[in-house]
Amino acid sequence: MYLLHYAPDNASLIIRLVLDGAGIPYRTALVDRSRRQQDGPAYRALNPTGLIPTLETPVGPISETGAILLWLVDTHKLGPAPGNADRPVFLKWLFFLSNTAHADLRTIFYPHQYAPADAHAAHHEIMSARMLRHFALLDAAAKAHPVLFAAGRPLGVYTITLSRWSALYPVDAPRWLDLAEFPTLAELARAQEHRVETPIVARAEGLGPHPFTRPEQPNPPEGSVL
Repeated sequence: MYLLHYAPDNASLIIRLVLDGAGIPYRTALVDRSRRQQDGPAYRALNPTGLIPTLETPVGPISETGAILLWLVDTHKLGPAPGNADRPVFLKWLFFLSNTAHADLRTIFYPHQYAPADAHAAHHEIMSARMLRHFALLDAAAKAHPVLFAAGRPLGVYTITLSRWSALYPVDAPRWLDLAEFPTLAELARAQEHRVETPIVARAEGLGPHPFTRPEQPNPPEGSVL
């Protein structure tokens, strides 16, 4: 059985939804961000970057959301295997989500790490416009490859979770994403909410009854989002 080190409404949410959706047994271990447990020696021994999530497996701990997803896809046949005609497309969009869209979105969440204080507003404007272009690409990709981007599947879950965060964070920043402008992603959000694992995970992390179509600020029963 796997052990998922998580914090509510963090990138571990993506892994949790994929594991639950595939019926893969796992346990969770809270990384309490309010106590900076991600910076403690025990967690850093598993993941030297201190980022969340980390998945402990029989072959050792794996970190980085994209790497965890790729390992789960290959281990549990959750996507196209090497040699499958859809494998290049799958890899392209997985790495786009991980290395480009997720990375860019993070700069919006933590502007102090990327720009001086007097440039935060301009940084937000530039990066939110860039993210909207990313979502347009993902909307087109999801329309062209509905099986790869299906609800419950790694690409679908990753994409729709990024849209959730874009609607919520940072709390004090201007809102810039209207999911209705991306009809394929809006349908994906509805489909994800109709899956059996979504309300289970949403209750566990305090995400509310409509975490993707009408996202609200989380109220987790344990731990801290930030």
